[in-house]
Amino acid sequence: MSSGSKLDSENIVDVYTYSMKAEPLRSPPAGALFALPCACQNLRRLTRVVTRIYDQELRRAGLEITQFSLLTALAKTGEANQKRLSAGFAMDSTTLTRTLKPLRNQGWVQVKRGKDRRERLFSLTRAGKRQIAEAQPHWLRAEQRLRQEIGDAGWKQMKETVSGITEAALAA
Repeated sequence: MSSGSKLDSENIVDVYTYSMKAEPLRSPPAGALFALPCACQNLRRLTRVVTRIYDQELRRAGLEITQFSLLTALAKTGEANQKRLSAGFAMDSTTLTRTLKPLRNQGWVQVKRGKDRRERLFSLTRAGKRQIAEAQPHWLRAEQRLRQEIGDAGWKQMKETVSGITEAALAA
């Protein structure tokens, strides 16, 4: 504002914000889910719904399912390079880098150079191990929510089917 009562249009800044509130998953009204024409669309819809279940629970530990997955993969492998992580998740390297960045910023994942100067090796820090331990009950609650809805036989069948489809899609 200038010294007078007029507004100085050069010093006015418009700021727009958008706040998102995590909405609980609700069953859609009967008939709301319509038939989709291809495997890709059906699987993407399924993964959006399932991802929301896990993200709702893991949010309490300050994580998303993609982050939790990377932390647990590093816990199992001990140390892995970017190529190994990308292949294990069937994820492109750029997406992996974006997903690893906040984990590194939080101090949960550390990186060091490999034998080749270009190779980077990722591993969990102590704080990363603590984060997994904190998130584990929340992840388990998401697993239980989903398993309760589809039952033990459905759970087993789902895991086998998803693994088979993943293998087939990689071979296609």
